[in-house]
Parts: sequence; structure tokens; C-alpha cells
Amino acid sequence: MLGAVVPMAEIEPGCHLGNDFGCGFPAPDASIFEIEPYFGSFTKPVFLLLLGSLIIIIFFLAAFRNSKLIPGKLQSVGEMGYLFIRDGISREVIGKDGDRFVPLLFTLFFFVWIGNLWGIIPGAQFPVNSRFAFPVGLAITVWLIYMYLGMRHQGPIKFFTNMMFPPGMPKAIYVILAPIELISNVIVRPVTLSIRLFANMFAGHLLLTVFTVATFYLASLSLVGILGSATSFLMTIIFTAFEALIQALQAYIFTLLTAVYIAGSLHAEH
Repeated sequence: MLGAVVPMAEIEPGCHLGNDFGCGFPAPDASIFEIEPYFGSFTKPVFLLLLGSLIIIIFFLAAFRNSKLIPGKLQSVGEMGYLFIRDGISREVIGKDGDRFVPLLFTLFFFVWIGNLWGIIPGAQFPVNSRFAFPVGLAITVWLIYMYLGMRHQGPIKFFTNMMFPPGMPKAIYVILAPIELISNVIVRPVTLSIRLFANMFAGHLLLTVFTVATFYLASLSLVGILGSATSFLMTIIFTAFEALIQALQAYIFTLLTAVYIAGSLHAEH
């Protein structure tokens, strides 16, 4: 299948449009994200997470193991990925201080991207980041780095005062602005960072599953069934391509926002 995991147990052999078994369209719901563990707490998302990490490590070790002045194809691809993060995100957002954070941003981007990409890989067909725990773990890691760097470079007190009391504002407004800025930077940031990634992967996986199941359900020897099944299959292909774009975009956004937070922690944002 090109799309998401199909809950085949819900589709009886005769459960198609116009059947005589009294079964309607088996609409996918949140249960498609409930996967039985292989053993203990070792589930498919955990396996895909570990496999994705291994693929990233092996690929870039192979790409840069014997670096040459005139790079080969594998080294060229690796360098393109590195330069994309360094020049397109790190230096662009953080500035000259950003080079030391390139390894972190580089790792985050490819880790999130590969985790998302499993959603359209045949045989896997499950985006790791559609499980809320994984985006939350990443967001907490970014938040801890942001807080640590902010207090280290600006000072524990100055970090929070710079955050809560931006200059050039009427003093009376600080009564409202200060708590809003504190909540926004300390609490809302990690929440929105995790929810944005999770929600996009969750919705995309569910949407692909709907059209994949509809392809099976509508398949019948009738004009409506043939046209409906063909249309659903076409939409599955289209949305798979669209989902591939969203998966890369979400990895980029997550990495970009991480760079923005790091830049804000190194220097006062206002």
C-alpha cells in the first residue's frame, strides 16, 4: 500500500459497497495508533525509531568516513544535508555563534524527518511522531537546552527579566505583559513545539488510512464502486506525495524553531 497502515481486521471479505452483509464503511479512528507490542514494551514505533537512528548513523558515517577534496556521490549527498542545516538554518537564524550548534540541529532535523518518513514507507507505514510521547521528548530536550543556554549566557535572573520586561514599553503594561511573556516562553513554547509535530503526523496518517480503506470498501462491480475505488486510490497517491512534503516541512520547522530558541537564549530577544 502507498498510504497508512490499513486496519484489515476491520474489513471483512464481503464488506464492500452494496454488500449483503449489512456492514457500512469501516471508518478508521484513533485505534489505528494502538499497536500491540512485539514483546514487553517494545512496539513498532520504538523499532522504527531505533532503525531510523541506525540508518542515519550508518549513512553519514559512510558518507564522511573517507572524505575527499573532490567528493563522491555519497559524500556529496552528506555534504548537501550538512550545508543545508548550517547555512540555511544555523547561520541564518543564530548567526556567527551558530556553527557550534550545527551538530545538534543536524541531528534533530534528520531524526525528526526519518521518524516522519516511516509513515509512507511500504512495510512500515507508521509515522513515529504520531505517537505523542516522541514529540514531547524532543520538545522537552529542546526546552532544557534553551533554558540552560539562556541562564548560562544571560545569567539566571537577567534571562527571565529580559524575557518578561522588553524595553521600550510603558511601565503599566508590564503588569499584563510580564506574566504573558513568562508563560509564553517557558510553558507554551515546548507545548506548541510538540503538538505541532504530533498533530500533523497524526492527521496525515489518519487521512491516508481513510482513503486507503475507502479504496478497498468501494471496490465492487458497479459504476459507482469502480469510479469511487479508483478515485480513492488516486487520492491516496496524491495525499502520499503531499504527506511526504509535510513530513520534510515539519522536520524543517521543528529544527528552525529550535534554532530560534537557541538564538533567543544566547542574546536577549527584544
